[in-house]
Amino acid sequence: MSDTPTPKPFVHEPVMLAEVLEALEPQPGGIYADGTLGGGGHSIEILRRIGDTGILYGIDRDREALQAAGQRLQGFPGFRPLHGNFHDIKGMLGAQHLHGGLLDLGVSSYQLDNAQRGFSYHEDAPLDMRMDASVGETAAQWLARVDERTLTQALYDYADERWAARIAKVLVDTRADEPVLTTMDLVRVVDRAIPKAVRRKEDGHPARRTFQAVRIAVNDELAPLSQALDDWMTMIRPGGRLCVITFHSIEDRIVKHAFRRMQHPCTCPPKAPVCTCGQQPVARVLAGGAIKSTPAEVERNPRARSALLRVAERI
Repeated sequence: MSDTPTPKPFVHEPVMLAEVLEALEPQPGGIYADGTLGGGGHSIEILRRIGDTGILYGIDRDREALQAAGQRLQGFPGFRPLHGNFHDIKGMLGAQHLHGGLLDLGVSSYQLDNAQRGFSYHEDAPLDMRMDASVGETAAQWLARVDERTLTQALYDYADERWAARIAKVLVDTRADEPVLTTMDLVRVVDRAIPKAVRRKEDGHPARRTFQAVRIAVNDELAPLSQALDDWMTMIRPGGRLCVITFHSIEDRIVKHAFRRMQHPCTCPPKAPVCTCGQQPVARVLAGGAIKSTPAEVERNPRARSALLRVAERI
């Protein structure tokens, strides 16, 4: 009898669904793209609104997500599943232009809930964390080779971890004696690095920031994000909208600054009498900035607590 845990069904509780649909305004016959398909929770509602003549490209790095969502959405003639990274939108869609796009960043509920993917610090499993489990090095492989300084910087940059230096040192010392191969191995590293008195006061699991930082590093989630947002906006027709949901402050800052730059691209000195750089706005920010989840949604779905939605319209 196998001890391998049975994968849970790929389901998706779409975060801020009502807000996304209101902002995106999917229209019958329109062409849209969901760059982070996941379980298809947002996509199915978009497909219902665009009808049989509309098209929705569902993009995901995770082949399991594509397979599950493809089965769920196979009854919609306009659904077009695509395996790949939303960062590569131009290469994937070529000259196709969109009426709107959606990016729901971060790790999906399915990936968190399935222990064997290695994203969760609650269950023991191989330390994988790859969004696309078919390519690249695992989190265990990355942690086996990364130097202490680089790891410290990643923990600080990607998770605002104030114990970054101590966690990095403990990990390097630990792996000198035994490899860090499982999620619980990494949890024990964090436990040894952060004083017990501090851990007791933590609002949430003390390893959550470390897991976030390692996941972001392994999947290279942030470095290409700003350029990807520019590329997505160039694919959207005038009047179309790009909706982006983030779950932590690092992602949100990148999206906020990218949208602000699209709206105010001028690089001239603030006191210059006239603009000489020639940069023209390509988008305008809607909703006055970030939209938060409602208290009712947070109560129903605690993972929506940190979610922020930003929307920009192509001009």
